[in-house]
Amino acid sequence: MSPRQKVLIVDDEPDIRELLEITLGRMKLDTYSARNVGEALALLQRETFDLCLTDMRLPDGSGLELVQHIQQRYPQVPVAMITAYGNLDTAINALKAGAFDFLTKPVDLTRLRELVTSALLLPAPGTAIDRRLLGDSPPMRSLRKQIDKLARSQAPVYISGESGSGKELVARLIHERGPRASQPFVPVNCGAIPTELMESEFFGHRKGSFSGAIEDKPGLFQAAHGGTLFLDEVADLPLPMQVKLLRAIQEKAVRSVGGQQEKVVDVRILCATHKDLGAEVAAERFRQDLYYRLNVIELRVPALRERRDDIEPLASHVLKRLAADTGQPAAKLHPNALDALKSYRFPGNVRELENMLERAHTLCENKQIEASDLRLAEGNCAAEGGVPDLTQIDNLEAYLENVERQLLLQALEETRWNRTAAAQRLNLSFRSMRYRLKKLGLD
Repeated sequence: MSPRQKVLIVDDEPDIRELLEITLGRMKLDTYSARNVGEALALLQRETFDLCLTDMRLPDGSGLELVQHIQQRYPQVPVAMITAYGNLDTAINALKAGAFDFLTKPVDLTRLRELVTSALLLPAPGTAIDRRLLGDSPPMRSLRKQIDKLARSQAPVYISGESGSGKELVARLIHERGPRASQPFVPVNCGAIPTELMESEFFGHRKGSFSGAIEDKPGLFQAAHGGTLFLDEVADLPLPMQVKLLRAIQEKAVRSVGGQQEKVVDVRILCATHKDLGAEVAAERFRQDLYYRLNVIELRVPALRERRDDIEPLASHVLKRLAADTGQPAAKLHPNALDALKSYRFPGNVRELENMLERAHTLCENKQIEASDLRLAEGNCAAEGGVPDLTQIDNLEAYLENVERQLLLQALEETRWNRTAAAQRLNLSFRSMRYRLKKLGLD
């Protein structure tokens, strides 16, 4: 028979300690109790624990000190903070310090049991992360460590980074490395949902609640219950929807369109956007209160040009995958092609690299990709500026494609990636804009 798991309870109120001991005992867990930080530290030296529950305010210090101590000395032990009702700032500080999650007083026993069950499902820290996140450059090694740490928390995470850098993959890895891995991971592109359907998509609707609602339909929050809801391009949410999203996150409950009662939902929120969310708040396009609820911890995904050492292994991986898809031998990169890739700015990041190699894989001869197959104008890498030397241009189509790419990117950056505004600036229809972005690997 396997030994029972052990939980350290730290609280100076006897009634709270007794309540926690009885509840966890019924869950077949062994409990050890401490009245203050000093007693807790002594117990940590003597025993090996699987979880710690600590009050925030203790006679000889704070639970925050305990969180930090356990993070440094016993990183395998998740810590949950118990705070006074409504003290959100304290809870957020605990999450930033490395706490797994938090409870508010008076303690809800159902919520307590859910939290304890999730915490005890955490894998051991340091377990190898899925190699879908390719690259061994210093920025990527740092990113993997951060993913591993954040997976051991229930804190909301804001994943920032440029388009095509792999933000959704990072969100999936955080989910898969955490205690919710066996539950749904539900990604949603906030910019792709029509405004009039947003409330229904997020919270569901009841039959007959509006024209076309021919049956009851659960929303994205209900679909992600027990798991993770990933809000991609969250900056694209209109302000009225931001208010409703904030309330759902605060109350941990949603009401479907046409419904009379709220339904409790248990989801971890991860979000991402290629925009500067802080700048969106300053411009009053994004609510500050929602920003603080979503951006408890920020995780930045590096751009491909910041990790040029990863370009070669990434390219090799993509070419092997393309060969497997077509049942043909993998194409090889000529040294001049590799040099061209390493000197290119990659505004579309990994997604652009994949599209570029897929096209080159089709165009190349004898399974060897030359620089010209990449359709990059020679001597006109995106990292370089100035007027190109016309005598060096031996591929007019590739040169013009690069000019088009730079003009599109400039328009998008000047309009804060508002595609409609960028299309108007370039005197293009929105449909033409979408086609060009897709063709150039920038969608």
